Amino acid sequence: MEKRNNRKTSNINLKEEEMLIQQGDVLIRKVNTTKGKKLNHLTLAKGEATGHHHTITEGEAELYEQDGTHYLKVKSESAKLTHQEHNVVEIPQGDYVIGTVREYDHFLEEARRVVD
Repeated sequence: MEKRNNRKTSNINLKEEEMLIQQGDVLIRKVNTTKGKKLNHLTLAKGEATGHHHTITEGEAELYEQDGTHYLKVKSESAKLTHQEHNVVEIPQGDYVIGTVREYDHFLEEARRVVD
């Protein structure tokens, strides 16, 4: 740790590959490459309770799936991710893996998906 202006600071450098984007219960993490079979839609996730969906609605993008994991390739400068109950999120050009937010219940000692 360095000391600057009488405050301790750590030398943590976030790399571009560690970029994380969230919209509701969907997490989008930058990766080096996409994998899998190209899908014919751009819906990253569908809501279990409401039927709402997280979908790329603007920009050029492709969605892939391999072993139950989804990957997104944004080919244009950016793409817009929309959902009926969340603000629009702009995703920069690049390759991403799609995940979901999980919560941990310390009393039950279990992790579970957050349902949007």
